[in-house]
Amino acid sequence: MPTPHKTDRAGRPAEDARRAVEDAIWAPSVHNTQPWRFAVRGSRISLRADADRRLDVADPDGREMLISCGAALYNLRLGLRALGDEPEVTLLPDPDRPHLLADVEAVPGEPADERTARLYAQVRRRRSHRGGFRSGPVPGTLLAALRQEAEREGGRLVQAVDAHVAGALAALTDAAEHVQRCTPAYASEIARWAPSPGTRRTDGVQQGAYPRQTPRTEPHFPARDFARGQGWGTGAPAEGEEPGSTDAGGEEAAAAGVVVLLVTRADGPADWLRAGQALQAVLLRAAEHGLSAAYHTQALQVPELRAFIRAHFCGDAHPQMLLRIGVPDVRELTSVRRPLQDVLIEEP
Repeated sequence: MPTPHKTDRAGRPAEDARRAVEDAIWAPSVHNTQPWRFAVRGSRISLRADADRRLDVADPDGREMLISCGAALYNLRLGLRALGDEPEVTLLPDPDRPHLLADVEAVPGEPADERTARLYAQVRRRRSHRGGFRSGPVPGTLLAALRQEAEREGGRLVQAVDAHVAGALAALTDAAEHVQRCTPAYASEIARWAPSPGTRRTDGVQQGAYPRQTPRTEPHFPARDFARGQGWGTGAPAEGEEPGSTDAGGEEAAAAGVVVLLVTRADGPADWLRAGQALQAVLLRAAEHGLSAAYHTQALQVPELRAFIRAHFCGDAHPQMLLRIGVPDVRELTSVRRPLQDVLIEEP
């Protein structure tokens, strides 16, 4: 997607703000709940959490809701910079309004630089991945660049370099998945946000967003059962795509990719917003190089397991996301977004 560019900025702040919100809504969100609302008044954009879209069972504190909103905030900032504006951000501007997450003032700035243009081009191309990855390492220079992106936004990537650490994180994910599948409230919440094929909804994890058959990875990180045993999902890998290796039991296994934890130093609402911005910066830089990320938040949604991961694998930082990163081994998945008019209020 070409980078927007203008030389005449007179009278354009409201238009710039609206276009930036159009970019913001392409951020990833937990179960594609899209838990955000925006208000535009002149050159000011306010970001609010839509608490009606919070996952009451899996996310009672709203941590993942705010991470999702932080990712949208990053897209908003990036979209403004692509337009030649400089976003001046105030996080959590009003203690008496906890759902008001940020005020962003679009100040005329310089034309977008090359880095901004490259990242902006990925905003609507990036897709969440659910499955395995092609075999082969991710270059160390690229991993270093992803770490820098996270740190630039106030987060940090902790890579599970040791096979035993990756295996432990996979086992904890598997344990959490078992716990959630046998808990009726979790299952009901998944069903609410994973509609059946043919839906007209513009949110949730729909059939085109996950594969019909998710290959085992080595180590195995289980995917959520959005199809609920109904056989929904997209088809098999495309012809000519590199197959996975074969595990010891004879079952074809796909590469797990690079396993990383996104962590923050503290664990309050502002940190969750920073984590979301760090996450989106990492995802866009990864997408620029043909990589995607699979999310495994199951263990982080079980308080006891999240505390265990923090104590043993995070150096006492706070884990916010568990990701696998690599080159996807399936056709590109799809996603849906709510219409702009459903999430945007334009104030006089």
